[in-house]
Amino acid sequence: MIVLGYNGFSRIAELFGKHYGYTADSVDRHSFLGHDAAAALFIDGELVAAVEEERMNRQKKTTAFPVNAMNWCLEKAGITYEDVDRFAFGWNFSDEFADTAIKAIANAPIPPEYKFRTLGSFGEIYTGAFSRTALIEDFTRSTGYALPDEKLITVPHHRAHLACGRLFAGFEDAAFFISDGQSEKDSAIMGEVRDGKVEVFEQYTIDSANSIAQLFAEVTRYLGFTPNNDEYKVMGLAGFGTPVEQNPFLDRIVTLEEAGRYSLVLAHDPRGPRAYHGLFDEMFDGNDGNRNDFEFRFKVARAAQHMVEVVTEHQLRALAEASDLRDLIFEGGLALNCVNNTKLFENLPFERVEVSFGASDPGVSIGAAAHAAVAESEKLAPAGSPYLGPEYGTEEIRTTLGGYESSVTWQEMPTGEIVKKTAELLQGRTVIAWFQGRTEYGPRALGNRSILANPAHADMKDIINTRVKHREEFRPFAPIVLEEDAARVFELGKKERSPYMTFVFPVRPEFQDKIAAATHVDATSRIQTVTDESNPLLAELLREFTARTGVPCLVNTSFNVAGEPIVCSPKDAVECFLGTDIDHLVIGDFLVSKR
Repeated sequence: MIVLGYNGFSRIAELFGKHYGYTADSVDRHSFLGHDAAAALFIDGELVAAVEEERMNRQKKTTAFPVNAMNWCLEKAGITYEDVDRFAFGWNFSDEFADTAIKAIANAPIPPEYKFRTLGSFGEIYTGAFSRTALIEDFTRSTGYALPDEKLITVPHHRAHLACGRLFAGFEDAAFFISDGQSEKDSAIMGEVRDGKVEVFEQYTIDSANSIAQLFAEVTRYLGFTPNNDEYKVMGLAGFGTPVEQNPFLDRIVTLEEAGRYSLVLAHDPRGPRAYHGLFDEMFDGNDGNRNDFEFRFKVARAAQHMVEVVTEHQLRALAEASDLRDLIFEGGLALNCVNNTKLFENLPFERVEVSFGASDPGVSIGAAAHAAVAESEKLAPAGSPYLGPEYGTEEIRTTLGGYESSVTWQEMPTGEIVKKTAELLQGRTVIAWFQGRTEYGPRALGNRSILANPAHADMKDIINTRVKHREEFRPFAPIVLEEDAARVFELGKKERSPYMTFVFPVRPEFQDKIAAATHVDATSRIQTVTDESNPLLAELLREFTARTGVPCLVNTSFNVAGEPIVCSPKDAVECFLGTDIDHLVIGDFLVSKR
């Protein structure tokens, strides 16, 4: 059986712009449903290809219909749209969903004129994007393939997240926690998978009006960042703060309730999440003059991070009491808060916790296809590699470089020699762009489209932030480390590995100066562990670099600049290289320098 999963709507930006004022350059530009558009292809239960549309159309977190991603997946497999048995979409806006939404609006405690406006907006968005008819029309219009109704499978959003997590966690039976901004109508579900059957514990479900992730996104906006995109900046800022003794979020906004539930004080305010801004000002003495001050920002960020930690631990304690399973799958956008992930794991009775590289919405394309395949009694092959996207051969790289001959020079050398030369260059204050193999999937660079540097130079963080990435100076960098070396450098606690940069660990005191550029202000690092099996070339580079320097890690950050998607093609790589102060580009077996 061949199943193609996808996420993305061609008209959603237009419709949300019309009704909510969201535009391509607004602070809400990443708040459309269908963001992180992507496609993923399964053939006979094996995940053979997946890529995000942003890597193709170069629009970060795009909501566009993923026609480029779909076409690449099909070309990679040598098949056509006609060969696909099922197309699985990572949302399910059913008739029942529409009826429930209409009733909720009609019964809401808001003025009648607001109800009519809301119903009008909802109706146009539903008929223009969400309905089954709209989905089929969108598919046909975008691809030129007349999608038969029976081939379209719509998968509930949180079930798609869960299927993605199950695929990469490798657990047979497990508890699960899915938490994000919102699905069709909820923001969090919990339950367990036992003997292959999924049971959602409905009593723990949180509706989208009480979404802790949306509240955290509103804090992101309040601090001058872009919601649904820059939450990791708030998480990073929180590291500068002191421990919270009295948290105003927990005093005035969030009420913890029995059985792992909670509620938000303005959950049903017709102004939406922005209604909290006045409360934020009252709680933190905020005003137009101080909201962008660094000290004010990290004070608010620390309290917001603490709030997320307290609320999610409250939820998961209830799950641990309701289920005797001690393996946990955690997925959804909130699972990208890697500081929280580590604390949850250490503070709770779960013995194994996994968060995939597709935990946020890129994962729903993979998950939707996996869910649909299992529903057809397809047995899925074990999966673990994030390197699922396009790769480029020597001739294509050479041809691309030839088009930039006036700007760059290059030297081709055997693979073993390119690794040794890269390690030699990395001994100094040199920044290397590293482009190898297939593009990794998800929001994190995992060593195939990365910028690398020596973490022993403490000023390397400032050099990359200002001269290369063009981003805020406070932003930390993550280290890559051989899995066999990780425990002697970092305090891993219950974990033995962290291959997807989804957990944060304390740096052991004797290594904090040794990897200063990859150690955050709170003496932690978000690490990626590498093995010879997971990424042999990167493992070889780490061994060579460690042998030369005695430093067991490299700084690893995504090969892009602020506001741009991670590079995908050789052309993307050269353009980014020329637009920054990166010293060298290592692409395939080519060492590239600027003229």
